[in-house]
Amino acid sequence: MPLDAKSINRISAIVLILILIALTFILIKPIIISIIAGLILAFIVNPVYLKVNSFVKRPTLSALIVSVMVVVIIFIPLWFLVPLMIRQVFEMFAFLRGADVRSFVEILFPTFSDEFTRQITGVVSNFLNEISVSILNWLSDFLLNLPDLLLQGAVLIFVFFFALRDQEKLKSYVSDLSPLNKEQEKILIREFKGITSSIVYGYFIIGVVQGIATGIGLFAFGVPRALLLTIIAIFASMFPLFGPWVVWLPAVVYLFAQGNTFAAVAFMIYGVLVVSSLDNILRPYIVSRKSSISPVIALIGMIGGLFVFGLLGLILGPLILAYLIIFLTAYKNKQLSSMFSK
Repeated sequence: MPLDAKSINRISAIVLILILIALTFILIKPIIISIIAGLILAFIVNPVYLKVNSFVKRPTLSALIVSVMVVVIIFIPLWFLVPLMIRQVFEMFAFLRGADVRSFVEILFPTFSDEFTRQITGVVSNFLNEISVSILNWLSDFLLNLPDLLLQGAVLIFVFFFALRDQEKLKSYVSDLSPLNKEQEKILIREFKGITSSIVYGYFIIGVVQGIATGIGLFAFGVPRALLLTIIAIFASMFPLFGPWVVWLPAVVYLFAQGNTFAAVAFMIYGVLVVSSLDNILRPYIVSRKSSISPVIALIGMIGGLFVFGLLGLILGPLILAYLIIFLTAYKNKQLSSMFSK
């Protein structure tokens, strides 16, 4: 059956739109992670923006004030902390390379046979060697990519500012483009907000708080390379089934091995009673019970997201899996087709 002029024009328009979408994706692909990061940061800070705007009553000025606050709170400290962290990375590399592993193993297992000690020493030495090589490679990549990181940071702040200022226009535009009917759209938006809050606040924000609390203990009890270990503790605290103990427990062992028994015992008490309990204290207040997701889904999403998207994948990975489960559940309940009927 031959196509009429109207159908040809419609097909031509669709093809043109698809071509433009593909070209746009190619265009923004180098900075797409920064764009997504800016949107996520805007979601996190939006309650602060709404509070500021309720007093200022000018969206542009309110978004500017909040953007300056974010730069001051996050990026300016990083400007001073990054050189210190780089120095501590080099110190950690030198420490791992020159560590007397055998003596350390003999202190931990004084009654074991010489053969057992030798085998454990070999395993630990190989493990430390792999860690030191990974640290050096990471540092080299970081320094080589520093100009690109600064550009990505500028894009992030730019997107963050406009996402805050024009959020109502953005919501309206996305809603008009959505193929979902309005009732289902409201339900999905509510579920998406709940899941996003659960991941962003339940794992990311709480992880940062627990990592910083671990860092306070590291500095207070005199553990060397405390800044670098604090960064590691923050990332470890974000992962389900892991936690800040990944850092503070080895630090306690280190203090014991150094003969600083009082600091080791005090740090262990601090780690158990303060750091590890922060999750149970904070989670009920900042995460809705209805919006929590399975720790297994979160863990798989974080690990996969880390490989695909880098650090931002710690948030994106679980979100993608959680959103997929929403649509799979709708399909299982035979509600998927009704979601797209206007």
